[in-house]
Amino acid sequence: MSLVRIFSMLMLVICIGSKVIADDGTVNPLESSSFLNNGVTAHRGNSSEFPENTLPAFESGIEIGADWIELDIFTTKDGKLVVIHDRTTQRVGDKNLVVPDSTYNQLLTVDVATDFRKRMEKTIDECPMQKIPLLEDVLKLVMKQNRTRVSIQPKMDCVAEAVALVKRLNAESWVGFNDGNLQYMLEVKRLAPEIPVFWDRGADTDIEEDIQTAKHHGFESLVLHHSGVTLKNIQIVKSAGLEFGAWTVNDRAAMERLLNMGVERLYTDHPRMLQKLKKDR
Repeated sequence: MSLVRIFSMLMLVICIGSKVIADDGTVNPLESSSFLNNGVTAHRGNSSEFPENTLPAFESGIEIGADWIELDIFTTKDGKLVVIHDRTTQRVGDKNLVVPDSTYNQLLTVDVATDFRKRMEKTIDECPMQKIPLLEDVLKLVMKQNRTRVSIQPKMDCVAEAVALVKRLNAESWVGFNDGNLQYMLEVKRLAPEIPVFWDRGADTDIEEDIQTAKHHGFESLVLHHSGVTLKNIQIVKSAGLEFGAWTVNDRAAMERLLNMGVERLYTDHPRMLQKLKKDR
């Protein structure tokens, strides 16, 4: 065998065992991907330090090292998938628009950092104006690295559109879905069985019934409201082969208590605090 042939084969092996950088700067994960698995979900990004569901909040969640960032989506009047939690912009913005009844250009006129700036008593220089991001822009941001993934929470019936976007971008390896709406989560698994589902449940849910439903439909995780977490339901969920999580935990003492109980995943607005607690354990 010639030296050229040997060299070519070695290069092929190296390429297969590493990540490939596409022309647009995204990372195509192969089997050696380095996605984190630390149980820290940055709720609406690092929303304690930056305006929720904005690109700076997501960038910070990635920088901190959360293994997942979480966001919420709606569809606009002109069919754009946008990242915002509420049906209107009133709570976070400087004007009140109904998201599904507005075009994306109309929504771009809203400063969604307004509420955060006021609550944190920051100036416009300290907390600049932020616009509602497109889901596509967040996915492209996440796909530039290979450590943090993004969990998408549909706030209306737009799962098919979101999955189609994920597939168009070849972003399946970077995403999951979460919500309490069973029909939405079933639609995720119907359209993309390989994408993980974090099924959100209330504090007073029937955990035994939830486990049966989750196992039947191939969901990977149950995420309970933190006030309903008990040692018993942690144990039976884990025994069923599902990951157990709790939402949304922002108090340090509550974080420590749930971690001591064996909760594997916490959704939090304070991912930096949770990361430090986990590292110090």
